Amino acid sequence: MKVLDRTYPLWSFRSPLALFGQLILVLLAAYLAADAIVSNNSVNLLLLGALPLVLVLADSILNNWRRGLYFFVFWLLFEDFIRKYLGNNMAIYFVKDALVIILYLSFFRNQLAKKLDKFHLPFRVPLLLFLWLCLLQVFNPGSPSFLFGLLGLKINFLYVPLIYIGYTFAKSEEEVRRLLSFLSVLILIVAGLGLAQAIIGPSFLNPQNLQEDIRQLSTLYRTTASGAMAYRPTSVFVSSGRLQDFLELSWILCLGHCAYLVLRGIRKRALAFAALAVVGAASVMSASRGVFMWNSGSALVMTAGLLWGSPWRQRETIKVLRTIQRAALLTGIGLFLLLTIFPEELGSRLAIYSETLLPDSPASELVHRTQTYPLQQLQFAFEHPRWPIGYGTGVCGLGLQYIVRLTGTRPPQVGVESGMGNLVVELGVLGLVLWIIMGLAIVLSAWKIVNGLRGSPWFPLAFSIFLYATLLLFPMMFFGTSAYQDFILNAFLWLLLGVLYRLKSWPKALQAATAQTAPAPSPLWSIPSPASPAISAGAEFPASSRQP
Repeated sequence: MKVLDRTYPLWSFRSPLALFGQLILVLLAAYLAADAIVSNNSVNLLLLGALPLVLVLADSILNNWRRGLYFFVFWLLFEDFIRKYLGNNMAIYFVKDALVIILYLSFFRNQLAKKLDKFHLPFRVPLLLFLWLCLLQVFNPGSPSFLFGLLGLKINFLYVPLIYIGYTFAKSEEEVRRLLSFLSVLILIVAGLGLAQAIIGPSFLNPQNLQEDIRQLSTLYRTTASGAMAYRPTSVFVSSGRLQDFLELSWILCLGHCAYLVLRGIRKRALAFAALAVVGAASVMSASRGVFMWNSGSALVMTAGLLWGSPWRQRETIKVLRTIQRAALLTGIGLFLLLTIFPEELGSRLAIYSETLLPDSPASELVHRTQTYPLQQLQFAFEHPRWPIGYGTGVCGLGLQYIVRLTGTRPPQVGVESGMGNLVVELGVLGLVLWIIMGLAIVLSAWKIVNGLRGSPWFPLAFSIFLYATLLLFPMMFFGTSAYQDFILNAFLWLLLGVLYRLKSWPKALQAATAQTAPAPSPLWSIPSPASPAISAGAEFPASSRQP
C-alpha cells in the first residue's frame, strides 16, 4: 500500500501545528461567544463573528505579501471608521499592528526563500543610535511603567521595516503605478467623504452613540472673533486632526503622481487628477489653518521643484506647466462649484482663513502660531527638571489612554506642544540631537536620488517623496509630535522612502529592457555613464542633456 507523504509549510492552514492552533482558537471563540451572549455584548459577538474572515485574510497575506500590502494600506485608512462604530474597541485599534507583523513575516519568509535584494539603509547608523537611546529610555526611572516605553517603541519604529517592503515592491514600475492608482481611489473616497461631511455636518459618518473620548474629537468647530463658525470634518477617521494629516500627505502625493503620469506619457490619468481636485477642495473645507498653510506651501515648493527638475532643452517643461495649470484649474473649478452651491459653508471657511491668517487682520494669529507659540513650547521643555535625561520613551506619545484604561497607571503630567520639545521631555537633550542627525541623514540621502533623477520622468515622484519626508521630519515635528506619530503618516513615510531608494534603478532597468527589444541602438531612455556623459534622446520621453 502506497502512503502519500504530505508535508505542509509552517504557515499553511493545513499543517498539523496550524490545525492545532485552529482548534484552540475555535474553543476560545466558543467560550467568548457564550460569554458575550450571556452578558448581551453585541460588539464582542460581532468581533467574534468576524474572526473567520480575519483568519482567511491572515492566510492570504502569508501566501502573498504583495496582496498583503494592499490589505494593510486599506485597513490603515479605514480602521478608524470601523472603530468608532464599534465603541472605540481597543482590539480594533491594534489590528493594524497585527496585520503589519503578518506582512513582515510573509515578506521576509518570501525573501529568504529567494535571493535577498542587496539594500543597505543609507542612514542605518543614525537610525540605530536613535533606536538604542529609545530602548534605553524604556527603563527610565521617571516613567511609571515600561508599558509606556513599549508603546513609544511601537509608534516610532514598528513601521520602519516597511522601507524594505517598499524597496522590493518598487522593483517593477508597473506595480508602483498600480499601487498609486489604488491609493488615488482611496484618497478620492476619504477626501470626498470629508468634503461631504464638511457640508452636511457631524451627523454624517458619526454614529449617535459615540463614546465620550472620541465624541469630542468628532464634533469640533472653529470660530472667529467676528462669529464665523465652521465644522471641522473627520471623514472616516475618529478625529479631525487625522484627516488633516492625511490631506497634507495626499496633496503632495497627488501632485507628484499627476506630474509623473504627464511626463511619462501615460494617458490614463483622469483618476489622479480627480483625486487631486477633491483633495484641494477638501483641504479648503477642512477649516484647518494648518492644512491650508501646509498645502499652499507644498504647492509652491512642488511647482518650483518641477520647473527646476524638468528637461528644459527637450521642451518637456511645457508638460510640467500644463500639469500645474490643470491642477490649479481643477482646484479653482471645485471651489467655484462650492461657492455657487454652498456659499455659506465655503464662506465661513474663507472668513476663518482671512481673519486669522492675513497679517493686516486685527485677529491675525499667523506670527503667534508659526513663530512665538512653538518657540515658547520648545523653551518650556527645558523647564522640566529632568530635561537632561528625560522621563522615558512614550510618556508624551499618542495612545496613552489605552494603557491607562488597561492598567490604571497614568503617565507623568509632562509634555509640551512641540515635537522637538517632547523629544527633550522623553529622551533628554541627547534624543533631540540624535533625531536631528537621523533626519538630516534621511533627507540628504533622499536628495541625492532626487538630484540624480533630475530631467527624467520619474523626478516628480522622487521629489514629492523627498518633500514629504522633509516636512514630516523637521517643520511638522517642530510644531508637534502628532504628525510623525500618526500611524498613517508614519507608515507611508517608510514605505515611500523604500520606493524612493528603488527609483534610482528604474532608468537603468528601462535602458536594459529597451536594448534587448529595440532594433535601433538608441534606447528609449538612457542615463549618463562615467565613460559617456552625454544622454541620448528617447523616442517616448526625450532625456535631458544635463551633465551628471
